Amino acid sequence: MSKTDEQRPKAEDIHAEQLPYPAKQSDMKLQPDSDLSNYRAAGKLKDKTALITGADSGIGRAVAIAFAMEAAKVAILYNENDSDAAETKRMVEAKGGQCLVIKRDVRDSNACRAAVKDTVDEYGGLNILVNNAAYQQAQEKFEDVSEEQFRRTFETNIFGYFYMAQAALPHLKEGDAIINTGSIVGLTGNPLLIDYTATKGAIHLFTKSLALNLGSRGIRVNCVVPGPVWTPNIPGTMPADEVENFGHEVALKRPGQPEELAPAYVLLASSDGSFMTGSLVHVTGGKLSSD
Repeated sequence: MSKTDEQRPKAEDIHAEQLPYPAKQSDMKLQPDSDLSNYRAAGKLKDKTALITGADSGIGRAVAIAFAMEAAKVAILYNENDSDAAETKRMVEAKGGQCLVIKRDVRDSNACRAAVKDTVDEYGGLNILVNNAAYQQAQEKFEDVSEEQFRRTFETNIFGYFYMAQAALPHLKEGDAIINTGSIVGLTGNPLLIDYTATKGAIHLFTKSLALNLGSRGIRVNCVVPGPVWTPNIPGTMPADEVENFGHEVALKRPGQPEELAPAYVLLASSDGSFMTGSLVHVTGGKLSSD
């Protein structure tokens, strides 16, 4: 069933839910909207193959469903939550799509190469890479960010993007695309997410530099910059007082839902975005980088 803006949960509808990490989308009391019920497809990715990291839930799940609705063959890469990944596969197939499920850790360059090989072996090629896997943990005190957390955040969020792009590149050709997931906090900062925000800032400039490097080959590289989005990472990693009224600070006075991000990825993956590269596409509900 499609939803109007008025029907979507407002900030005051978001309560201090807490879940153990890694949080499962299936365990969330207030379920994110990931089913693309509002989306109207037009075959924009016909004959394309896409590999999406961090696609067991949240934004990655919604992107996988949208790409499948646009007639792409989809491979989803995830690390831990088997049941969420199985649900993404079910939802993609319910839309008539194909979904290859790959369980690997993007912190390992060999695993990234293997994931690309699995995709190419299954579908015969690769046209679109979506780097979306992310790790975050909030810490109120900077000194409480452990070396282990610091390394895991960087190895997942930026090393993993680098490894996946290098692994995918031999298979990409003119007209193909790499899409990274950044964050508005990579532009504004956030006092609880110092290591995470640093990686998102790195992703933004990685996007711009890689776009310049690959432009002569006709391979486009862009970045979606979400604002606050209701995903399992929020109750799974943020303090209760930050989860309460989540999304209150944006102009629309509510968090975004994963399915509201997915059309931006379709734009950047398809010929509709043929003159877009090195772009940071803000989908923030009115959260400005100058705030």
